[in-house]
Amino acid sequence: MIVFVLPPVGFAVGILLAPLTAPYVGAVPRRRRVLMGLVTAVLFGVLGWRAGAEPVLPALLYLAAAGALLGFIDVQVKRLPDRFTLPSYGIAAALLAAAAPFTGDGPRRFEHALIGMAVLFALYFVQAFLVPSGIGMGDVKLSGVLGLYLGWFGQDAWVLGLLATYLLGGLAAVGLMIVRRTRKGEFPFGPCMLAGALAAVLAYAGG
Repeated sequence: MIVFVLPPVGFAVGILLAPLTAPYVGAVPRRRRVLMGLVTAVLFGVLGWRAGAEPVLPALLYLAAAGALLGFIDVQVKRLPDRFTLPSYGIAAALLAAAAPFTGDGPRRFEHALIGMAVLFALYFVQAFLVPSGIGMGDVKLSGVLGLYLGWFGQDAWVLGLLATYLLGGLAAVGLMIVRRTRKGEFPFGPCMLAGALAAVLAYAGG
């Protein structure tokens, strides 16, 4: 039942969130609002199908909504605004903490979520410090949020999310290099991070 309810809810959420992109990308035409609604609907649907009516589902749906919003902005202007990344730490942690008492081995999962957050943030921060042209601080700030979710699902999910992110990032870089016929030029890494985390969550949610 939840699989059929969540996509329309996700579509409505995406439509409502689309205007929040305006300060960064300019006017938001109807087509973009509908596209964001469709993307959010798909995310809600697949997460609802994979996780089911589990206590962690609200946290996953928040990730889907915030991820769609951040992804659309990053694709347009190569930016992940603090306005959306930083509050996500508190919101995601609170939703996962609320799920912990009702989840098998929940306290341990939440502990691993916090560890996953800290380690992934540190990894991205070091990378940004050593190779500042590779990723931006927006990516670093997003990494901790994704680390929370990946850590919740365990070490294997955390590793898979990291590997999937860099695989997708590498494929995107090669594709852009072929299209542009040059190695120069930045590309938004946030969507690769979000997609990599989503792949890991889908692989391990409901298990």
